[in-house]
Amino acid sequence: MNEALGRLPRRDDVSAAAVHARAADILRPSGALRWLDEIAEWIAGWQHSATPRIERPVGLIFAADHGIAAATKVSAYPTGITEAMLAAYRQGRSTITAFARLAGAEVDAIDVGVGRPTGDIRYEPALSPERFDEVVAEAVRAVDALDTDLLVLGEMGIGNTTPSAAVAAALAGGETAAWVGRGTGIDDDGLARKRAAVQEAVRRIAGVTDPLEVLREVGGAELVAIAAATVAARLRSIPVLLDGYVVTSSVMPLSFVNPAALDHCAVGHCSAEPGHRKLLERLGKRPLLDLDMRLGEGSGAMAAVPLVAMACAGITDVPTFAEWFGQ
Repeated sequence: MNEALGRLPRRDDVSAAAVHARAADILRPSGALRWLDEIAEWIAGWQHSATPRIERPVGLIFAADHGIAAATKVSAYPTGITEAMLAAYRQGRSTITAFARLAGAEVDAIDVGVGRPTGDIRYEPALSPERFDEVVAEAVRAVDALDTDLLVLGEMGIGNTTPSAAVAAALAGGETAAWVGRGTGIDDDGLARKRAAVQEAVRRIAGVTDPLEVLREVGGAELVAIAAATVAARLRSIPVLLDGYVVTSSVMPLSFVNPAALDHCAVGHCSAEPGHRKLLERLGKRPLLDLDMRLGEGSGAMAAVPLVAMACAGITDVPTFAEWFGQ
Protein backbone atom coordinates (compact mmCIF):
# COMPACT_ATOMS: atom_id res chain seq x y z
CA MET A 1 0.00 0.00 0.00
CA ASN A 2 2.88 2.38 0.63
CA GLU A 3 3.86 2.07 -3.03
CA ALA A 4 0.28 2.68 -4.22
CA LEU A 5 -0.07 5.70 -1.95
CA GLY A 6 2.86 7.27 -3.77
CA ARG A 7 1.14 7.17 -7.18
CA LEU A 8 -2.44 8.18 -6.50
CA PRO A 9 -4.36 9.69 -9.42
CA ARG A 10 -5.75 13.19 -9.02
CA ARG A 11 -9.30 14.30 -9.63
CA ASP A 12 -10.40 15.71 -12.98
CA ASP A 13 -10.29 19.44 -12.30
CA VAL A 14 -11.84 20.29 -15.68
CA SER A 15 -15.05 18.35 -14.94
CA ALA A 16 -15.20 19.69 -11.40
CA ALA A 17 -14.79 23.25 -12.67
CA ALA A 18 -17.56 22.73 -15.23
CA VAL A 19 -19.98 21.67 -12.48
CA HIS A 20 -18.86 24.59 -10.32
CA ALA A 21 -19.59 27.00 -13.16
CA ARG A 22 -22.96 25.43 -13.88
CA ALA A 23 -23.93 25.63 -10.20
CA ALA A 24 -23.25 29.37 -10.29
CA ASP A 25 -25.91 29.80 -13.03
CA ILE A 26 -28.43 27.13 -12.00
CA LEU A 27 -32.13 28.07 -11.95
CA ARG A 28 -32.43 28.81 -8.22
CA PRO A 29 -31.19 31.51 -5.85
CA SER A 30 -27.41 31.79 -5.84
CA GLY A 31 -25.87 29.53 -3.20
CA ALA A 32 -29.23 28.08 -2.14
CA LEU A 33 -27.87 24.52 -2.23
CA ARG A 34 -24.20 25.37 -1.89
CA TRP A 35 -23.09 22.27 0.01
CA LEU A 36 -25.04 19.92 -2.26
CA ASP A 37 -23.49 21.66 -5.26
CA GLU A 38 -20.06 21.07 -3.74
CA ILE A 39 -20.90 17.37 -3.37
CA ALA A 40 -21.86 17.22 -7.06
CA GLU A 41 -18.60 18.95 -7.93
CA TRP A 42 -16.69 16.39 -5.86
CA ILE A 43 -18.42 13.50 -7.64
CA ALA A 44 -17.77 15.10 -11.05
CA GLY A 45 -14.06 15.32 -10.36
CA TRP A 46 -13.74 11.63 -9.56
CA GLN A 47 -16.20 10.38 -12.18
CA HIS A 48 -14.36 12.44 -14.80
CA SER A 49 -17.66 13.79 -16.04
CA ALA A 50 -19.29 17.21 -16.13
CA THR A 51 -22.65 15.42 -15.76
CA PRO A 52 -22.19 13.49 -12.49
CA ARG A 53 -24.75 10.81 -11.63
CA ILE A 54 -25.17 8.07 -9.06
CA GLU A 55 -26.60 5.10 -10.92
CA ARG A 56 -24.66 2.09 -9.60
CA PRO A 57 -23.89 2.58 -5.88
CA VAL A 58 -22.30 -0.42 -4.16
CA GLY A 59 -21.57 -1.15 -0.52
CA LEU A 60 -18.66 -3.31 0.62
CA ILE A 61 -18.89 -4.46 4.23
CA PHE A 62 -15.87 -6.23 5.74
CA ALA A 63 -16.43 -8.50 8.76
CA ALA A 64 -13.94 -9.87 11.30
CA ASP A 65 -13.43 -10.82 14.95
CA HIS A 66 -11.02 -9.32 17.49
CA GLY A 67 -8.78 -10.98 20.04
CA ILE A 68 -9.14 -8.08 22.47
CA ALA A 69 -12.93 -8.58 22.52
CA ALA A 70 -12.51 -12.30 23.15
CA ALA A 71 -9.97 -11.74 25.94
CA THR A 72 -11.71 -9.02 27.95
CA LYS A 73 -15.16 -7.46 28.03
CA VAL A 74 -14.79 -4.30 25.96
CA SER A 75 -18.18 -4.65 24.28
CA ALA A 76 -21.75 -5.01 25.50
CA TYR A 77 -22.12 -8.02 23.17
CA PRO A 78 -20.21 -11.32 22.83
CA THR A 79 -17.96 -11.83 19.83
CA GLY A 80 -20.31 -14.45 18.38
CA ILE A 81 -22.69 -11.65 17.40
CA THR A 82 -20.42 -10.79 14.45
CA GLU A 83 -21.17 -14.18 12.92
CA ALA A 84 -24.88 -13.67 13.56
CA MET A 85 -24.78 -10.26 11.87
CA LEU A 86 -23.05 -11.76 8.87
CA ALA A 87 -25.64 -14.54 8.69
CA ALA A 88 -28.46 -11.98 8.80
CA TYR A 89 -26.82 -10.15 5.90
CA ARG A 90 -26.56 -13.35 3.87
CA GLN A 91 -30.27 -13.98 4.38
CA GLY A 92 -31.10 -10.44 3.28
CA ARG A 93 -32.32 -9.52 6.77
CA SER A 94 -29.63 -7.10 7.99
CA THR A 95 -30.00 -3.36 8.40
CA ILE A 96 -27.54 -2.65 5.62
CA THR A 97 -29.45 -4.82 3.13
CA ALA A 98 -32.69 -3.02 4.02
CA PHE A 99 -31.04 0.38 3.60
CA ALA A 100 -29.32 -0.65 0.35
CA ARG A 101 -32.60 -1.76 -1.20
CA LEU A 102 -34.14 1.65 -0.58
CA ALA A 103 -30.99 3.43 -1.79
CA GLY A 104 -30.96 1.40 -5.01
CA ALA A 105 -27.57 -0.03 -4.13
CA GLU A 106 -25.96 -3.44 -4.31
CA VAL A 107 -24.11 -4.59 -1.22
CA ASP A 108 -21.68 -7.38 -0.43
CA ALA A 109 -20.36 -8.47 2.98
CA ILE A 110 -16.92 -10.05 2.89
CA ASP A 111 -15.62 -12.28 5.69
CA VAL A 112 -11.98 -11.38 6.35
CA GLY A 113 -11.74 -12.90 9.82
CA VAL A 114 -14.99 -14.07 11.43
CA GLY A 115 -14.07 -16.97 13.69
CA ARG A 116 -10.37 -16.11 13.22
CA PRO A 117 -9.82 -13.38 15.82
CA THR A 118 -6.83 -11.08 15.61
CA GLY A 119 -4.18 -11.00 18.31
CA ASP A 120 -4.88 -9.36 21.65
CA ILE A 121 -3.56 -5.89 20.83
CA ARG A 122 -2.56 -5.26 24.45
CA TYR A 123 0.20 -7.84 24.17
CA GLU A 124 0.76 -8.73 20.50
CA PRO A 125 0.21 -7.47 16.96
CA ALA A 126 -3.31 -7.70 15.64
CA LEU A 127 -2.04 -9.23 12.40
CA SER A 128 1.17 -10.84 11.21
CA PRO A 129 2.75 -9.24 8.12
CA GLU A 130 1.61 -12.24 6.08
CA ARG A 131 -1.98 -11.98 7.29
CA PHE A 132 -1.94 -8.24 6.68
CA ASP A 133 -0.90 -8.81 3.06
CA GLU A 134 -3.58 -11.49 2.60
CA VAL A 135 -6.32 -9.13 3.79
CA VAL A 136 -5.04 -6.31 1.58
CA ALA A 137 -5.09 -8.60 -1.46
CA GLU A 138 -8.61 -9.79 -0.68
CA ALA A 139 -9.92 -6.24 -0.36
CA VAL A 140 -8.24 -5.11 -3.57
CA ARG A 141 -9.75 -8.04 -5.46
CA ALA A 142 -13.19 -7.12 -4.15
CA VAL A 143 -12.91 -3.52 -5.35
CA ASP A 144 -11.38 -4.44 -8.69
CA ALA A 145 -14.38 -6.70 -9.41
CA LEU A 146 -16.91 -3.86 -8.95
CA ASP A 147 -18.87 -1.91 -11.53
CA THR A 148 -19.83 1.15 -9.52
CA ASP A 149 -19.91 4.93 -9.57
CA LEU A 150 -20.03 5.33 -5.76
CA LEU A 151 -18.55 2.98 -3.17
CA VAL A 152 -19.85 2.77 0.40
CA LEU A 153 -17.45 1.20 2.92
CA GLY A 154 -18.60 -0.38 6.17
CA GLU A 155 -17.74 -3.05 8.72
CA MET A 156 -19.02 -5.71 11.10
CA GLY A 157 -16.94 -6.69 14.12
CA ILE A 158 -17.94 -6.84 17.77
CA GLY A 159 -15.44 -4.87 19.84
CA ASN A 160 -13.90 -3.06 16.88
CA THR A 161 -14.27 0.42 18.33
CA THR A 162 -11.45 -0.61 20.69
CA PRO A 163 -8.80 -1.13 17.98
CA SER A 164 -10.23 1.91 16.16
CA ALA A 165 -9.60 4.04 19.23
CA ALA A 166 -6.10 2.55 19.52
CA VAL A 167 -5.28 3.49 15.92
CA ALA A 168 -6.64 7.01 16.41
CA ALA A 169 -4.82 7.51 19.71
CA ALA A 170 -1.52 6.13 18.41
CA LEU A 171 -1.55 8.40 15.36
CA ALA A 172 -3.35 11.54 16.51
CA GLY A 173 -2.07 11.54 20.09
CA GLY A 174 -3.59 13.38 23.00
CA GLU A 175 -5.36 11.86 25.99
CA THR A 176 -6.10 8.21 25.20
CA ALA A 177 -9.44 8.27 27.01
CA ALA A 178 -10.71 10.99 24.66
CA TRP A 179 -10.68 8.49 21.77
CA VAL A 180 -12.62 5.79 23.65
CA GLY A 181 -16.41 5.74 23.70
CA ARG A 182 -19.09 3.28 24.78
CA GLY A 183 -19.37 1.56 21.39
CA THR A 184 -22.54 -0.55 21.41
CA GLY A 185 -23.43 0.69 24.91
CA ILE A 186 -20.98 -0.77 27.41
CA ASP A 187 -21.40 0.11 31.10
CA ASP A 188 -19.02 2.19 33.24
CA ASP A 189 -16.88 -0.79 34.29
CA GLY A 190 -16.61 -1.88 30.69
CA LEU A 191 -15.65 1.60 29.59
CA ALA A 192 -12.85 1.62 32.16
CA ARG A 193 -11.60 -1.75 30.84
CA LYS A 194 -11.79 -0.47 27.29
CA ARG A 195 -9.81 2.67 28.10
CA ALA A 196 -7.17 0.61 29.88
CA ALA A 197 -6.94 -1.80 26.94
CA VAL A 198 -6.43 1.02 24.45
CA GLN A 199 -3.82 2.61 26.67
CA GLU A 200 -1.90 -0.68 26.97
CA ALA A 201 -2.02 -1.21 23.20
CA VAL A 202 -0.75 2.29 22.47
CA ARG A 203 2.05 1.94 25.02
CA ARG A 204 3.07 -1.39 23.54
CA ILE A 205 3.75 0.14 20.12
CA ALA A 206 5.46 3.29 21.35
CA GLY A 207 8.14 4.11 18.81
CA VAL A 208 6.31 2.65 15.79
CA THR A 209 6.26 5.48 13.24
CA ASP A 210 4.99 3.84 10.04
CA PRO A 211 1.21 4.56 9.95
CA LEU A 212 0.46 1.28 8.18
CA GLU A 213 2.46 -0.60 10.80
CA VAL A 214 0.31 1.08 13.46
CA LEU A 215 -2.74 -0.25 11.62
CA ARG A 216 -1.25 -3.77 11.52
CA GLU A 217 -0.22 -3.69 15.17
CA VAL A 218 -3.37 -2.35 16.86
CA GLY A 219 -6.05 -2.46 14.14
CA GLY A 220 -7.92 -5.46 12.87
CA ALA A 221 -8.58 -7.46 9.73
CA GLU A 222 -11.65 -5.46 8.67
CA LEU A 223 -9.85 -2.18 9.39
CA VAL A 224 -6.97 -3.23 7.13
CA ALA A 225 -9.45 -4.33 4.44
CA ILE A 226 -11.20 -0.96 4.54
CA ALA A 227 -7.91 0.90 4.17
CA ALA A 228 -6.87 -1.30 1.23
CA ALA A 229 -10.29 -0.94 -0.43
CA THR A 230 -10.02 2.83 -0.13
CA VAL A 231 -6.68 2.84 -1.93
CA ALA A 232 -7.95 0.42 -4.58
CA ALA A 233 -10.95 2.67 -5.21
CA ARG A 234 -8.66 5.69 -5.59
CA LEU A 235 -6.56 3.90 -8.20
CA ARG A 236 -9.80 3.44 -10.20
CA SER A 237 -11.02 6.98 -9.46
CA ILE A 238 -14.11 5.72 -7.65
CA PRO A 239 -15.58 8.20 -5.14
CA VAL A 240 -16.02 6.68 -1.67
CA LEU A 241 -18.48 7.29 1.14
CA LEU A 242 -16.98 6.37 4.51
CA ASP A 243 -19.12 5.12 7.37
CA GLY A 244 -18.56 5.85 11.07
CA TYR A 245 -15.73 5.79 13.61
CA VAL A 246 -14.31 2.39 12.72
CA VAL A 247 -14.17 3.13 9.00
CA THR A 248 -12.71 6.61 9.50
CA SER A 249 -10.08 5.26 11.89
CA SER A 250 -9.23 2.58 9.32
CA VAL A 251 -8.38 5.13 6.62
CA MET A 252 -6.70 7.64 8.90
CA PRO A 253 -3.25 6.01 8.46
CA LEU A 254 -3.51 6.60 4.71
CA SER A 255 -3.68 10.35 5.23
CA PHE A 256 -0.54 10.19 7.38
CA VAL A 257 1.32 8.53 4.51
CA ASN A 258 -0.10 10.86 1.83
CA PRO A 259 -2.12 13.93 2.90
CA ALA A 260 -4.12 13.72 -0.37
CA ALA A 261 -5.02 10.04 0.09
CA LEU A 262 -8.60 10.72 1.15
CA ASP A 263 -9.49 13.42 -1.40
CA HIS A 264 -11.81 10.94 -3.15
CA CYS A 265 -13.61 10.22 0.13
CA ALA A 266 -16.54 11.88 1.83
CA VAL A 267 -17.91 10.89 5.23
CA GLY A 268 -21.50 9.68 5.19
CA HIS A 269 -22.29 10.45 8.81
CA CYS A 270 -20.87 11.33 12.21
CA SER A 271 -21.44 8.52 14.68
CA ALA A 272 -22.28 8.80 18.37
CA GLU A 273 -18.70 7.83 19.29
CA PRO A 274 -17.04 10.98 20.68
CA GLY A 275 -13.75 10.08 19.03
CA HIS A 276 -15.35 10.19 15.58
CA ARG A 277 -16.04 13.91 15.70
CA LYS A 278 -12.48 14.54 16.89
CA LEU A 279 -11.17 12.41 14.04
CA LEU A 280 -13.25 14.23 11.45
CA GLU A 281 -11.96 17.57 12.71
CA ARG A 282 -8.40 16.25 12.45
CA LEU A 283 -9.01 15.06 8.87
CA GLY A 284 -10.95 18.17 7.85
CA LYS A 285 -14.00 16.11 6.81
CA ARG A 286 -17.57 17.34 7.28
CA PRO A 287 -20.12 14.50 7.63
CA LEU A 288 -23.13 14.52 5.34
CA LEU A 289 -25.45 13.31 8.14
CA ASP A 290 -25.32 13.63 11.92
CA LEU A 291 -27.96 11.34 13.45
CA ASP A 292 -26.20 9.81 16.51
CA MET A 293 -26.04 6.44 14.74
CA ARG A 294 -23.73 3.77 16.16
CA LEU A 295 -24.58 0.60 14.26
CA GLY A 296 -21.81 0.11 11.72
CA GLU A 297 -22.52 -2.12 8.70
CA GLY A 298 -22.05 0.92 6.47
CA SER A 299 -25.57 1.95 7.47
CA GLY A 300 -24.88 5.65 8.05
CA ALA A 301 -22.96 6.03 4.81
CA MET A 302 -25.63 4.09 2.90
CA ALA A 303 -28.26 6.45 4.33
CA ALA A 304 -26.34 9.32 2.70
CA VAL A 305 -26.33 7.75 -0.80
CA PRO A 306 -29.71 9.27 -1.82
CA LEU A 307 -28.45 12.67 -0.70
CA VAL A 308 -25.40 12.38 -2.96
CA ALA A 309 -27.62 11.25 -5.83
CA MET A 310 -29.90 14.25 -5.24
CA ALA A 311 -26.90 16.59 -5.24
CA CYS A 312 -25.93 15.34 -8.69
CA ALA A 313 -29.50 15.51 -10.00
CA GLY A 314 -29.76 19.07 -8.73
CA ILE A 315 -26.99 19.98 -11.15
CA THR A 316 -27.64 17.75 -14.14
CA ASP A 317 -31.46 17.74 -14.22
CA VAL A 318 -32.09 21.43 -13.55
CA PRO A 319 -31.57 24.07 -16.26
CA THR A 320 -29.37 27.10 -15.86
CA PHE A 321 -30.84 30.59 -16.18
CA ALA A 322 -29.28 30.80 -19.64
CA GLU A 323 -30.83 27.51 -20.74
CA TRP A 324 -34.28 28.36 -19.33
CA PHE A 325 -34.50 31.83 -20.79
CA GLY A 326 -32.79 30.88 -24.03
CA GLN A 327 -29.87 33.24 -23.69
